[in-house]
Formats: sequence, C-alpha cells, structure tokens
Amino acid sequence: MTDTSSALPDGWLPEGTVIQGEEHVRGYVAKNNRPRVAASADVYTLACERIAYVMDNHDRVAVSFSGGKDSTAVLNIALQVAHSDPRFERHLPLRVVHFDEEAIPIETEEYVRRVAQRPDVALEWYCLPVKHRNACSRRHPYWWPWAPEDQERWCRPLPPEAITSHPAFPVWPPSARMSIPQFNGPLCPPPHTTAMLMGIRAQESRIRAMAVRRRPIDNYIVPYGEGLTAQGNIWKAYPIYDWRTEDVWAAARVHSWDYNRAYDLMEMAGVTPYQQRCSPAVGEEPLQKLHMYAQCFPDVWARMAERVPGVGAAYRYARTELYGFLAKPPKPDGMTWPDFITHYLSKHDPRAQPQIAERIREAIARHYRQTTHPILPKSPHPATGLNWNFLLNLAMRGDFKKRRQEVTQLMDATAAAYWRKYTQELAQILTAGTGAELGHPRALPSDPYALIPAEYAHQERP
Repeated sequence: MTDTSSALPDGWLPEGTVIQGEEHVRGYVAKNNRPRVAASADVYTLACERIAYVMDNHDRVAVSFSGGKDSTAVLNIALQVAHSDPRFERHLPLRVVHFDEEAIPIETEEYVRRVAQRPDVALEWYCLPVKHRNACSRRHPYWWPWAPEDQERWCRPLPPEAITSHPAFPVWPPSARMSIPQFNGPLCPPPHTTAMLMGIRAQESRIRAMAVRRRPIDNYIVPYGEGLTAQGNIWKAYPIYDWRTEDVWAAARVHSWDYNRAYDLMEMAGVTPYQQRCSPAVGEEPLQKLHMYAQCFPDVWARMAERVPGVGAAYRYARTELYGFLAKPPKPDGMTWPDFITHYLSKHDPRAQPQIAERIREAIARHYRQTTHPILPKSPHPATGLNWNFLLNLAMRGDFKKRRQEVTQLMDATAAAYWRKYTQELAQILTAGTGAELGHPRALPSDPYALIPAEYAHQERP
C-alpha cells in the first residue's frame, strides 16, 4: 500500500485540522434530505401568513426589490398584508430597497419607476458602485456598477431618482467599496430589528432548498450574518420559498399585478420561464444565460460588451470547459489532484486567488473533520459530498458567494447508491495503482468495501 501521508501540499489542509480516526459517517441523503410534505393551505395564503408574522415580530420590514418576478410577488403580498389590518399600518408606506445594477434592461428601469410612484411605497433607488462578482474573466474578478471612473462606459444613463451617495458607503478607493450584502448592515442600523423580505425560492437551486430545510420552525427566517456589517438586528425572510415559477405567474395573473415587461420580450424570444432573468448574468451561476441578453436586450448588450471585462468571451464559451461547465479538463497522468487544482487556481487574478484557495481549504477541512476516507476524482463521498471534480470546479470558476456546496451532490440518489459508486471507484484506483494522485494525507484503506456502514453493507461485493 502506498503511503500518501505527505501528499497534500502545504496549505491545502488548514492548520489545526484533525483528521478523524473513528468513523461515524452516514449517507447525507438518509439523515438530512427531508421529504416534501403537504401544506395546510395554498402557497399564496401561507406567504400572507408568513409576512404577517414577520411584520408582527420585527420593528421594521423592507422589501429587497430587484424588479424581477420573485421580488414582485413579495412586494405585492407585503403591500396586501400591510393594508389588511390596522396593526400593520406602522409599516406603511412600505420601505422598498432597490439596487440598480446598471447592466439591466430598460424595461426594468421603467417598471421600478412605476413602483416608486405608488403612494404606499417608499422606494430607495441606489445607484452605487457596489462590488459585484464578474465570472466572465479570471483576470478581472469584480466590476462596479455606476463606478464614477467608468462614467463614459455606463450601460444606461443615470436614473433621475438615483441615490448616488451614502455616509456609510466608501466610493474611494475602489478596493474599499462594499458588496450589497455588506451594505445592508448600514442600511438597517440598530437598535431597531429589521426583516428584509426577499424573493428567494427553493426551486431555483439546491443551495436555496437546503437553506430552508435546516430549521423545522420559522425555516424561512434567517439571521443576516453576511458581510460582517450587520449587528445582530437584521433577518432575511423568504415568504415565497416554496413557490414554483408557475405560482409566481399565476398570482400575477389572478391579482392583476403590474410586472416587468422585460419578461414579455424574453417570452417572445422563446426563452423558457425557468431561464428568464432580468439582473446582469455575469455571476458564476447566471453566466449560462448570458446569451439571452444579446438576444432580448440588444441596446444594453451593446454597451455591456464594452463595460464588463470578458463578456465577449463568456458569450461564446460560457457553457464549455473553459468556464468550468459540462466536461471537465482531464488531469494529466502522474500529476496529483492537489497540483492540478493549484494549476487552475494560478490562472486567476492574484487578488482573487486567496479567496478561492480558502474556499477550497474549507471544503477539504470539512471533509476530514467527518471522515478519514480519501477524496476521489468523480464519486462524491457519501457523508460529505466532496470529490476532486467539485474542487476543480471551484478552482476554475471560483465560488465568491459560497453558493456551491458539496453536499448538494448527494440529492439525486439513495445513500446506498452513493456508497456503491464511491467504493467501486476507490477499488478501481487501488487496482490501477494510482492512489498517490489522490493526495490523501494517510495510507489508503486496503479494502474499500469495508468502509460501507453496516446499514448499507447488505449489498453484494463484486
């Protein structure tokens, strides 16, 4: 058996990490993936009840409003609830916070303006150079909407309603500029408690689904801890977390809500309701939909291609291995997986490399806190969900908002099935004699099938 106790390069395994010696691993699916259950009412009624609860139990509420369909649903339900009982009148006019991301359709601006003109809405229209992720370019990992130094290249004229300064927002130097999550702290200072109503839905991603499965009570209310600027007085509330896309549009039709006409253009262009997007598609996950901008919003796209570094390349290659989608590049024979990860990490801007490397180290540390089992190239570990392909994806694309979690790889099959795939791949590696390439910090197990927990060991060995 090959001794790989020193195979991981310095720095990959965070200092102080203890590799567990006694196994207590179980399939993630079996213990954490709760089944869906029938609700006591329809999703619209439940959303109204949730917002009423939030308004009763927080000093202030604010709607985080992008101009998209989901925040439209939250806004209209919140207004309905606020008007439904005298005890909620203290929340009127309803505070609505809109961060204008510059590279958005003109139809979105027009819709936000119509919302701002409602007498029961107090809309704050921020056009600040907030720090945004740019996944189009490894050399330019960020961009700043409405940055004053780029005024001649702005995608749209500055709206007359724009708020362009705030005492707590540093414009200079650019490196000091806050992200939107960071700026929400100064927007909602203590001593008041504030709930930010957000149009987050579990259907949109596995991460969002997991966020509302972790708490059995008030699962849609989450403490706001992002950005280190909140002071323990802010909560995020997801009142429509269990809605589907069909529910959003059904509610808009039944209640005759106004909505963003950009969706009409996307519909006419043949973009499916599940792919329609109004915010800039330059983040890691939305990048796949970048082509939609060129098709549906040519005026903004023409400026966007000059505004955000790498947009032209991402338009052509976003759904290829160049950006970490679909097939992964093959690892050269004889190279260890940690060295392969380091190779792709080095392609990023030096400013971004420490953050991506830390994200990878966190994932590796979580794995070894739960198990002594090696990380394999393809098969996710049945207890942690981690494999080297997942880490390669992080190294190629980054995960600046930490929206990708390894355990989401364990949501498509049973725990027994994951154990079967994991042990079979490990057996193949041992037979081929390529175990040293795994970078495992201890000797590899001699019998892969002995790793299977007793409750799944009934399956026959090959």
